Amino acid sequence: MEIVYVYTKKREEFGRQCNFTDRTAESLVDIPVDDSLKESFIERNPCESAIQCAPEMSEHEVNTERFETQSRGINHVEGGWPKDINPAEVEQTMRFRKKVEKDEVYIQAIQQLGTVMEHTIRQNNAVDIYEEYFNDIVEDGCAEPPSAKTINVFRDPNEQKRTAANICWYPDNAQKLAVAYSVLEFQRSTPGMCMDSYIWDVESPNKPDMTLKPISPLVCIEYNPKDPHCLVGGQYNGQLAFWDTRKGSQPIEVSSISNSHSDPLYKCIFLTSKTGTECFTTSTDGQVLWWDIRKMAEPTETLILNLDKSTKPSLGGISLEYESTMPTKFMVGTEQGIVLSCNRKAKSPTDRIVANFSGHYGPVYALQRNPFFPKNFLTVGDWTARIWSEDLRESSIMWTKFHKSYLTDGCWSPIRPAVFFTSRMDGCLDVWDYMFKQNDPTLSLQVCDEALNCLRIQDAGSLLACGSHSGNVTLLELSESLSQQQRNEKASVTQMFERETKREKILESRYREMKLKERAKSQQEEKVVDEDAEDPEELVQEAEKNFWFTVEQEKAGIEKKEKEEQH
Repeated sequence: MEIVYVYTKKREEFGRQCNFTDRTAESLVDIPVDDSLKESFIERNPCESAIQCAPEMSEHEVNTERFETQSRGINHVEGGWPKDINPAEVEQTMRFRKKVEKDEVYIQAIQQLGTVMEHTIRQNNAVDIYEEYFNDIVEDGCAEPPSAKTINVFRDPNEQKRTAANICWYPDNAQKLAVAYSVLEFQRSTPGMCMDSYIWDVESPNKPDMTLKPISPLVCIEYNPKDPHCLVGGQYNGQLAFWDTRKGSQPIEVSSISNSHSDPLYKCIFLTSKTGTECFTTSTDGQVLWWDIRKMAEPTETLILNLDKSTKPSLGGISLEYESTMPTKFMVGTEQGIVLSCNRKAKSPTDRIVANFSGHYGPVYALQRNPFFPKNFLTVGDWTARIWSEDLRESSIMWTKFHKSYLTDGCWSPIRPAVFFTSRMDGCLDVWDYMFKQNDPTLSLQVCDEALNCLRIQDAGSLLACGSHSGNVTLLELSESLSQQQRNEKASVTQMFERETKREKILESRYREMKLKERAKSQQEEKVVDEDAEDPEELVQEAEKNFWFTVEQEKAGIEKKEKEEQH
């Protein structure tokens, strides 16, 4: 059956009908020529005009609004129950299950499915689809060239950008990282500046996972390796703050201002202890303080950084190094370019500083022992990175070239003993692989156009985070050639470090011998001069005599050569 709709309208409602007819053209208006207007114009003859065949183009820029995403979760529970059954009641659900299990339809369905499952399981037992055929073959290194790619960029959410002063990875996995934000230049700080620091989720760069609210901007931050929910932060005013992420954004406890550092707290490290609550800090005020985060009213121990054994500090600490396999030893990098090797359990406070290593012209921004060879440690300062041995105090065993821009941070790879990383003021990240080459970095990446202030590598060795001057944290993923240990690499690095240490020892002993000889010679000459003081006129005459004798000998030699050439 067809449905038809009919619409009707009167003719008079359409308006007047249009009638079109043909007729000849006629002039309605005629404007005469005005000759006076010619005086206002100049005739151009010939008239040239340029014509471009290409179409005219215009360029426009469009910046889309930033879209923030949020993660939501759904909790699925067991369903499919009848309306009269409450899933929360265990007795009702058990009674219903027993009823269904006695049903003949259910028994037949289970029997049919059971035969199919049994057949499939027997097939899987007959053929191992997950069998690996080449387990015994050892990979001969990775042929992939060294590279790194950017995964995410975490930007400071505040309008007034601050420096990413320090980065720390979540201990259990690579899902989170904590970033300390502060303005290290005193002139840039304003009264209303934000003091918050953030914990970021690696997969969510748009919004911080958690906000930390200190009473002063954080300069350093460190997770507790034994309790990933706890972390401490060193503040710009010298205080140490302690957070438990399960209890909110405010610090649980803060050290008293009178017993804290008087300068910004630049480094904090947790110690290996039974309680897992002990840490120690350093600052440019020349002190190293030990703390127990359970009671932070005052430090448990204090060390004054001074080489002349006085009670006043003469060196400012800016970096720390602690190795869990050597619980009593630690190292301090100072802003004077000196590295101090210390022993916490020395007999007297003046004997705690065991040795010092000087080789930098500026502050030692990074200090770390090699994870595989604790005797060798890396320092980064001024324009170079240096590798030292504890057996040699006079000089480093290996060092990089002098760069055009200042180095700001560095660290070893936790997987490869021959690889370390350095960051520069021009925004470049250098990857050094001493198994590949030693004079130049294996890989240089221009991470950003501003200064890189800090870097931190994850324990798995494949993810590296770099913090910039404007608060941008760039997350990089390293290639397999940089994150997997090569064959015989550890043995080769051992030989390299031993060879360089032996070479430096030989040079050092030779230098000492030459110095002793020069000293003995100068003392002997002083004695001779004192005993036989000659007349100055006689010395001048003897010098003239020796000069003219040398001139005569040279003239005779020249005449002899000329005669031989003539013959």
